[in-house]
Amino acid sequence: MHNFKALKVWQKSIDLSVDIYNAMAILPVDEKYGLVSQMKRCSVSIPSNIAEGSGRGSDLQFKHFLNISQGSAFELETQLIISNKLNLLNDELTTDLISQTTEIQKMIYSLERKITKI
Repeated sequence: MHNFKALKVWQKSIDLSVDIYNAMAILPVDEKYGLVSQMKRCSVSIPSNIAEGSGRGSDLQFKHFLNISQGSAFELETQLIISNKLNLLNDELTTDLISQTTEIQKMIYSLERKITKI
């Protein structure tokens, strides 16, 4: 069992979720049930799966939930790119959010590798 609150990747993914929620507030209302909803769910899924996996009984299960978290991070990155191409998010905000997402993807990958070696 791991203390998920002590994991930097969990902390950074919480911050990303908050930033995504703040960014979604500027998107048009007609996207409320489209990209807005999807990006909010993805962003919350990242730290949620890290937390859930950390509470599981084995490193193998933890790794499984890290894989799910990683998938959500890549899904979020894709949706950010689409939002930018649709001119819903400006380049500066998109670059910042993708940068945060990419950092989290790398951290999840590193944590998975570390767990595999244990």
